[in-house]
Amino acid sequence: MTPTWTPICRVEDIPVLGARRVTRAQGAAVAVFRNDQNEVFALLDRCPHKGGPLSQGIVFGRQVACPLHNWTIGLADGHAQAPDEGCTPRFAVQVIDGVVHLDADELARLGTDLPLPVAGPARRCGTPA
Repeated sequence: MTPTWTPICRVEDIPVLGARRVTRAQGAAVAVFRNDQNEVFALLDRCPHKGGPLSQGIVFGRQVACPLHNWTIGLADGHAQAPDEGCTPRFAVQVIDGVVHLDADELARLGTDLPLPVAGPARRCGTPA
């Protein structure tokens, strides 16, 4: 099946050593990263450890450090660096004339079955712990 590419943004819209979030109708957002070599990668914006927002992590080389517990995740494959284990879904990226594109089918289906990250305590304010 030939991918249908969806334009997301221009490469320069992604901060060097940073990320831009792409929200979806269903499931967690996708984080689109740019390293210092202007390579562009896309991962589900969810660390495989505790669901931390990878888009808020520190990009170095071809990796990102999760902002919650400092797990190192490979940008090219979504795999956690040993001794940690696990992975987050990776999305195909294509850059055409400076515009970043993601596969529309992957955007619609990859990682939509995974739980969304939960910020803060899992209880509501005013309820007993």
